[in-house]
Amino acid sequence: MFYVYLLECADDKSWYIGYSADLKQRITHHQAGNGARTTQRKKNWQLIYYEAYRNELDAKGRERFLKSGSGRNFLKKQLANYLH
Repeated sequence: MFYVYLLECADDKSWYIGYSADLKQRITHHQAGNGARTTQRKKNWQLIYYEAYRNELDAKGRERFLKSGSGRNFLKKQLANYLH
């Protein structure tokens, strides 16, 4: 399985969107400061949303969409109750 995920920084509420074949391990890396450049600079990342895919190309495409303006708007609608 491949996962597209959304992390939120507990300190400033910023988001990080990524994908991985091993979601638990990837989140552990982000929280330890060993993840992407964005997550290295901040601490206290929390998983707030994820989707699972059987195909890696589908996950990569979904990640690309969620990083776009339309994708972020989609996430805001999906997480409306969480965000308010």
